[in-house]
Amino acid sequence: MTPTDQSPLDELRPQPVFTPEDMASREAFTRGPIPMRRREFITLVGGAVAAWPLGARAQKPAMPLIGWLSTATAEAQAVRVAAFRRGLGEMGYAEGQNVAFEFRWAEEKRERLPALAAELVAAKVAVIIASDGPGTARPALAATKAIPVIYQTGGDPVKDGLVVSMRRGGGNVTAVTRLAKDIVPKRLALLHELAPSIGEVGMLFNLAAPDPDPPLGEIESVARALGLKLTPLPAGTEQSLATAIEAFDNKMKGAALLISNDAFFLGRRKELGELTLRHVVPAAFEHPEFASSGGLLAYGASLMDSYRLVGLQAGRILRGEPVAELAVVEPRKFELIVNLKTAKALNLIVPASILGSADEVIE
Repeated sequence: MTPTDQSPLDELRPQPVFTPEDMASREAFTRGPIPMRRREFITLVGGAVAAWPLGARAQKPAMPLIGWLSTATAEAQAVRVAAFRRGLGEMGYAEGQNVAFEFRWAEEKRERLPALAAELVAAKVAVIIASDGPGTARPALAATKAIPVIYQTGGDPVKDGLVVSMRRGGGNVTAVTRLAKDIVPKRLALLHELAPSIGEVGMLFNLAAPDPDPPLGEIESVARALGLKLTPLPAGTEQSLATAIEAFDNKMKGAALLISNDAFFLGRRKELGELTLRHVVPAAFEHPEFASSGGLLAYGASLMDSYRLVGLQAGRILRGEPVAELAVVEPRKFELIVNLKTAKALNLIVPASILGSADEVIE
């Protein structure tokens, strides 16, 4: 074989190994094969293999990375991540076995999101989970046009302008939506049915959150149709939340409270339940933990099911399905939970129609 006939793999093959005695003379090197015992041969070959460059040995392919981008904290999103992992597991992916995670938490500082999204892109993640609606998805999409992005939202992804249609995302994004545009009005109607004597409803919403869905104007229209006055209560920080609750308690005696879908309130769902019970306020929110902590009513799409669906979507992308062709997914499971103990404390009689349709009644 001439030098030009040599394969690059030849450099990775083991070469003959000789003892110093064998190399003592040219004759010893050229006289032919040197007899050796079987054990010596095995030791010799084993030593040669150990000396190969690391790149020559069999390597496991790198595990795909899933990037998680959130406005919240790790603690506030623990239940979401657990539900996501369940969905991912249904697709055959388990952390540490065939997939790994990169988490980025903005800790309620939205201005950090663009830099955190850029970090995930630099880490070469296979997919980015934008866990807090369009306000998280947009920084991710601004950072990359190649890496698939999945975002979870209570709004309308088409109206957000981020997907082409509900049938296909287009571009590098798809979504799972909890349909807040339909659920929030229904939640308000249920609250009115539970507390029919109430004439005013305060609505907690996050002024800092972009693209609230449904918009306050639409909720006001629903409230007017029910004969209710809707009073917006902006709150997006601990201080503004305390101020909003204080204002509600001082100026809106006898009113009810509706809490909008938002990551800020989600992270305080238990605190809000306790707060509304302490202030003796009939209140409605999206999540079961709100009702179990003292809130009167919880109604909405199952948060756990929504993030399980995000996990399923991520698994499909990891299997090679084009994100542009994935349809937006809508959860099928909705939960109605009524705290009967709180209703009694508020001197409210829960109609049989609500008790009969409730998924859970807390007594």
